Formats: sequence, C-alpha cells, structure tokens
Amino acid sequence: MTKTAGVTAVDERLFLQSVARALDVLEAFAQSPRPKSLGEIAAATGINKSAAQRIGQTLLARGYLERADSGGLMLGRRLLDRSFDYLRSNPLIERATPVLMELRKLAGERVDLSLFDDTMTIYAIRLQSKRETFYATLPGRRIPTFLSSGGRACMAQMADAEVDDLLARSDRRAITPKSRTGLPEIWEKVREARVEGYSWAAEEALIGEVVLAAAVLDGNRRPIGAVHVAGSLSEWSIPDFRRRFSPLAIEAARALST
Repeated sequence: MTKTAGVTAVDERLFLQSVARALDVLEAFAQSPRPKSLGEIAAATGINKSAAQRIGQTLLARGYLERADSGGLMLGRRLLDRSFDYLRSNPLIERATPVLMELRKLAGERVDLSLFDDTMTIYAIRLQSKRETFYATLPGRRIPTFLSSGGRACMAQMADAEVDDLLARSDRRAITPKSRTGLPEIWEKVREARVEGYSWAAEEALIGEVVLAAAVLDGNRRPIGAVHVAGSLSEWSIPDFRRRFSPLAIEAARALST
C-alpha cells in the first residue's frame, strides 16, 4: 500500500475494504461539506448506490452522519468527539496550549500550532486575537507543506534528499495568486529558513495575511510541527512583522522541542 500524508503502510492482507469504504464516505465531505444525496456519495467514493445506502445507514446509526433538513446526509456531531479525543491525547498539543496562550498575549496576533504530516500541514491549535476569516482559521485545516510557512520551516530541518522527495510527491497547485509553486522558489524559501531559523509567507494561503513560523523538533531533531504567528498586511509591513515576531516564534518553538 502506498504511503500518503497521515497514512502508514500496512500489510494488504490485513486491510479491510469495508472499513476503508466507510471512511471514504466520511472523507467525501472534505472538498464540499454541504449535504449530499446517496447518489452524490456513491459518485464521490466510487461505490454503488446500494453500498452507499448501507454505509450511510450504519454511520447514521452511530451518529457520524446526520440527516439534513434538505433530506440529504451531512457530517454528524459525533465526529467532534473523535477530534476531542485526538486533541487531548496528543502530548505536543497539551504542552503547546499554555505556551501559545502566552505567545498570543505577547504578540496580540493570531498564533497557531501546526502538525507536520508529510506533504501536508495540519493546524491543530488556532488562537485568534481579532475577527478573521471563518473557514481559513479553523483547527483541522490542511494546507500543502510546500507553501506553508510552518511546512517550509519543517523542511528546513530535513536533508536535501528528503525535501526533494517530499516536493516530488506534492501537488504543487496554488491556493492564491501569490502562492509559490515552482521548485526553485520553494527551495529559496527553505534555504532562507535554514539561515534565519524560521520561515515566512505573505498571501500564499490567504490574501492579506502574513505568517511566520518556526519548527518544533522531537528528541531526534526531526520536525514534528511548527509555531506560527499571523497578522494582516493592512496593519504590518513584512519587514516590521518579521522583526517583531520572529524571535517570539523561535523562542516558543524551542520551548516545545524535546
């Protein structure tokens, strides 16, 4: 089985296709979270409508799907229980929470903790300080590692061959018109992060936003996540933002590294 972000290769003989199909149904809502009909679920997952109906009924019974007012199916509140379980069981998130609360107090800007997940970066903690875009600042959001400031900070801690491999497996599509997607310009940002000790990005994931991040390392000096500080370009010039917040992000990341 091919390894993808967040997935561990397993023995094919132990792989349960029925469980995988049920998870595929839940993941069908990732790109379009609106309620879906059984036909739409079947089309999105590549299963027939009968299988979609059986899986849907099972997930309804367990609370992982709910019926929308329109009659379609939508993600259920029970999924929040599993998110809660993950967040409280992750030791880095537990350690990071008080550190990020203090960082937000010092910075007066949004601060985040992201988790390094191979070709993707996942935001696990997001502490807002101002009114911001709803979708873009939710915990659980994934963005490609190659264009995330946190992802590039993590890549800066990896060997060149590992970075080349990660980039070769990445879907290097832009999120905004400012996203850097070319290999030379991505490598330029990685090398810059190696020198500076942090990485920064302006409007690459969200228009009007400037973000910088420093990598969090495990006991083997491997990147496991990053601490971010994010601000608005309407309030900060990029040089001033970097000068003000890079020392704070680096200090917080070092405090969380083991």
